[in-house]
Order: sequence, then structure tokens, then C-alpha cells
Amino acid sequence: MDLIGVAVSGMNNAHDISADMEQGKKQQQRGKLQRLLREQKARLYIIRRCVVMLLCWSD
Repeated sequence: MDLIGVAVSGMNNAHDISADMEQGKKQQQRGKLQRLLREQKARLYIIRRCVVMLLCWSD
């Protein structure tokens, strides 16, 4: 391989690494969003159960 081929392959490797880092960041953000969504669903479930309990409760 000549010097230009080594430089080009080095640039491609750097691009691949940065693309992998970007993908990792996107997966992290997706994980955070999924966790927040799951927490919100749990809160809504609890609120819904409380409302039903209050509506159905009689002395």
C-alpha cells in the first residue's frame, strides 16, 4: 500500500468510529426516552386506578 492508500484507510476508520459513536449516542437517547415513557405509563396507570377506586368507593 502506498502512503495515500494508508491515509485514505485511516480517514475511513476515523469516519467509522465517529459513525459508531453517533449510533451509540442515538441508542442512549432512545433508551432514556423509552425509560421516561415507561415511567409516564406507570404514573398514568396508577392515576387511572386511583380515579376508578374513588369513583367506585361508597360508604
